Amino acid sequence: MKRNDIVDVLIIGSGAAGAAVAWSLAETKMHILCLEQGDWMKPTDYPSNGRDWEARRWADFDISPNRRGRDTDYPVNDDNSLMKIANFNGVGGGTLFYTAHWPRLHPSDFRVKSLDGIADDWPIDYWSLEKFFEENDRMMGSSGLPGDPGVPPRNPPMPPIPLGRTGTRYGKVMNTLGWHWWPSDTTVATRDYEGRAKCINLGHCTPGCAQGAKASTDITYWPLAIRAGVELRTRCRVREITTNEHGMASGVIYYDREGQECFQPAEMVIVACNGIGTPRLLLNSASGRFPNGLANSSGLVGRNLMLHPWPQVRGYVEDELDGDRAPMTVLWSKQFYETDPNRDFVRGYTLQFARGTGVVNEAIQSAAADQLPWGQGHHDAYRSHLFHRLQVGIACDDLPEEHNRVTLDPVLKDSHGIPGARVDYTIGENTRRMMEHGIARATEILEAAGAKDIYTSRTLLNSPGHMLGTARMGTDPERSVVNPWGRSHDVKNLFIVDGSVWVTGGGVNPTSTIQAVALYIADQIKQRLANLFD
Repeated sequence: MKRNDIVDVLIIGSGAAGAAVAWSLAETKMHILCLEQGDWMKPTDYPSNGRDWEARRWADFDISPNRRGRDTDYPVNDDNSLMKIANFNGVGGGTLFYTAHWPRLHPSDFRVKSLDGIADDWPIDYWSLEKFFEENDRMMGSSGLPGDPGVPPRNPPMPPIPLGRTGTRYGKVMNTLGWHWWPSDTTVATRDYEGRAKCINLGHCTPGCAQGAKASTDITYWPLAIRAGVELRTRCRVREITTNEHGMASGVIYYDREGQECFQPAEMVIVACNGIGTPRLLLNSASGRFPNGLANSSGLVGRNLMLHPWPQVRGYVEDELDGDRAPMTVLWSKQFYETDPNRDFVRGYTLQFARGTGVVNEAIQSAAADQLPWGQGHHDAYRSHLFHRLQVGIACDDLPEEHNRVTLDPVLKDSHGIPGARVDYTIGENTRRMMEHGIARATEILEAAGAKDIYTSRTLLNSPGHMLGTARMGTDPERSVVNPWGRSHDVKNLFIVDGSVWVTGGGVNPTSTIQAVALYIADQIKQRLANLFD
């Protein structure tokens, strides 16, 4: 086995959290190395460069690692889950594929136990993260309109995406109903920003932005981190985290791009592999000292998985709208976000208002909904749908339940023989009631907008790629995996910084909060360097 020189800090994963931590810690001048199992992606390879972009979203740029099947992916057995796993392995991770929707968790999301008597409170609160939200908004380059009464104050550095025809239609309807709405915060550049060109509506945002207008960490954090001295090695797949005779993390065993087995020693190990990859790695790092997996004395590694069920309601109006000719998300509503004792569920959801979709996807979805007849009337029906779509998504709070979990799959293995992940997940009863309430409100909105052919899917968007809670933070080592600043209760030089540490899921896209938490943990590490491992 090849043995490399020791580094001060070893980060595993280069996505949303790993990139933010690498950049933040770079100012310490420690020797920092990040191992990423995927590659740098070339913007010229993104589907939005070609007319076949919709087909490639279901092939080499599919959000599912199982369908995508790149040699840098690992298999995920999600047969026992209505919700499917979406991720991407490469420099930038999931930020290459996300929709760039940029809400934050609300202050109440950190105090669910105190406010609603369920789940657990976070050991930190919203206000301890506020300056890191602001820092991250500057680094990623967020766009939005200050003054939203539905969320705490924030100051995006760029103006919001224009509402367009679709957003204007939504806004007028919401005004009629008297419900809250606001232009969405996004990380799509609405003007030239820090070397990124502004959005020119080149194509759909999710399979990579060839223009570079959508923020992803390969073009935001990583250039600055590398310039500051951080080393990033690609095509390095970590098999396990090793420990020494003192029970401390001593480094990792990984396979390099030639397939050679290597040992990388480190003084500190930081895991940033997302809510599926992180428990997979910890469980696969079992040893004589840690027989149930690394950092797992609580038995909670892999448990409390939260995936955000996300029903969709769509309909079609007579007027032509924006279609897919603009960023996907246009506005949000927080009208039903907080707990209301008059409802039959606790917590709530965000209504997310989307534009349309591409010509192929519209045909497929309309046909699947039995709204596109064959034969006479086929073309008229299709024309009445294409670029006439209104679509409301319901981003449901997903409460932690221990039976929802990630384990090692006994059969599936990646290209290096490392066990894949197995997901067992059911939608909780509270969430099911929340979903139905949201569907009813979304239907009400579309009917008020004059939409016809209204269609509801409870599982259409069943893979939002939000993987949370599988290595939760807390003060009690028996009820959590890491402490309030991300350090393992069991292994004092092991840290976790991704969505795994979340205690509750909220009803929002998580990337902004994932990165704010990662920056917070990095700041705590810097403040405690003198006695970090005591």
